[in-house]
Amino acid sequence: MLGRIFFRNGKIGIIRRVRRRVRRVRRQSAASKLEYAAQCEAARALVTERLAHFAAEYARLDPALVEPMTYRRIAIRNQRSRWGSCSSKKNLNFNYRIVKLSPELRDYIVVHELCHLKELHHGRAFWDLMKRTIPNAGDLHHQARTMRIS
Repeated sequence: MLGRIFFRNGKIGIIRRVRRRVRRVRRQSAASKLEYAAQCEAARALVTERLAHFAAEYARLDPALVEPMTYRRIAIRNQRSRWGSCSSKKNLNFNYRIVKLSPELRDYIVVHELCHLKELHHGRAFWDLMKRTIPNAGDLHHQARTMRIS
């Protein structure tokens, strides 16, 4: 029940209960922390190499894309719900678990974030840019969305 109706001094009012939200901190297990520490640098090396490869590929296809596809920094994170992200400041973030994926899916995630450097949305221009190097981007997008991160 969100509230209780009352009548006082000829006026109707509602007393609302305030639900307190307790923020629960999810703690990482010791095994997860060790796994992250062990695979973080491998993930960074993999992502850096694939970013360089695909940036060169886009530059070869269209020299005008060299400037928009430059990034500021790469971060490897232990995320629960994302494979990667791109900020408006051109920082790229990747989940360390990317090293466990198939090479085809890894490349999809790297190209996806690389394309966000030029197009910060998921509009037609973004998907057209994606399909220049990953023709089956739609299938891989569905596969990445349905895959559980853990």
